[in-house]
Amino acid sequence: MSRAGQDVIVAGAGLVGAATALGLARAGMRVAVIEPRRPAPWQADNPPDLRVFAISPASADLLTQLEIWPAVLAARAQPYHRMQVWDAAAPQDSVTFHGEHAGASALGHIVEQSVIQSLLWQALEREPGIRLHCPAQIVALHRQARGIEVELDNGEHLHARLLIGADGSASPLRERLGIATRGRDYGARGVVGYIQAAQSHENTAWQRFLPSGPLAVLPFTQGRSSIVWSLPEIEAQRVLALDDDAFAMELERAFAGRLGAMTSLSPRAGFPLRLKLAQRYAAERALLIGDAAHGVHPLAGQGVNLGFQDVAELLRLLPPAHAAGQDIGAELLLSRYARRRRSETTLAAYAFDGIERLFGSDAVLPTLLRGPALGLVDRLPPLKRFFVRHASGRR
Repeated sequence: MSRAGQDVIVAGAGLVGAATALGLARAGMRVAVIEPRRPAPWQADNPPDLRVFAISPASADLLTQLEIWPAVLAARAQPYHRMQVWDAAAPQDSVTFHGEHAGASALGHIVEQSVIQSLLWQALEREPGIRLHCPAQIVALHRQARGIEVELDNGEHLHARLLIGADGSASPLRERLGIATRGRDYGARGVVGYIQAAQSHENTAWQRFLPSGPLAVLPFTQGRSSIVWSLPEIEAQRVLALDDDAFAMELERAFAGRLGAMTSLSPRAGFPLRLKLAQRYAAERALLIGDAAHGVHPLAGQGVNLGFQDVAELLRLLPPAHAAGQDIGAELLLSRYARRRRSETTLAAYAFDGIERLFGSDAVLPTLLRGPALGLVDRLPPLKRFFVRHASGRR
């Protein structure tokens, strides 16, 4: 058994956990990272990862600060300059957002999860201030007067001033900390895959609201598109079982033929859709970030961006406190982080939930109101700028 002292322990090295560890280490802090599985290295000749993210300008700013973004762009990333949204019940009304509404050349970039994950992992391995413990898991934790100690499944003990949980929506650490969650299961799945449309995607992120759930067609490299189709569980299972030709025909109908005939280019997968919010983001000498703190509907692809905003807030708070010799695990500092992030992420989560409820309803009044509401937003440039700047993370 060995014992090691760190400033921070980060449980989980997904995108948000890895970015946190890298940012804190670059700021001169000693960081231990605990991760059960080493990610597979990304290779350009591999089939594209089915899981993609719409990386906002603010998230790109964070990855630039971490010296990762240029490598992401060099690997594989597709900018989108427009977003068009319309409702199946009122196709004559739509709203179109442009990059200039956010004060940027692009609204965002569509990037595979594995691209960012692989590049962050490589950076973790090179960073001298980081100790990687992989494969490893926390089996026990003990709070002390000036720190917190974790025991790993290999018998090693680590000590730090602060423990950060970034271990995903199922978060074993959240359970160990005794933090409950609230939310709801949407009883639906997000069906994902890649398609080729007869017409150009025009560097546009398209989203059509259907009574069964939103359908997003996101631009990807080489003229392809990534789809995220939210469907009730039984319908999702039926669609996943279709052959490629039948699936492409159903998808084309669901998209109202906006981009012409579609061809399926990849296997498909479905992931469950849930709203899950931790009731507290902070405990004694511990914080929750990313999906461990807030799992939201994939509407508008904001989940990972909310997580990266968590990272940005930590990088604003912790390094200055550490440089000033303050206790980075002190309750006052953790409460400040939790108050700021819980307010913003809860508002975003319930905003996405409200949109899903409104556009997923087939009741008469919501159906009559949806299209005109989109048309109104489209005709009011200040309102459009507000929505886009909020989604961009640059405010």
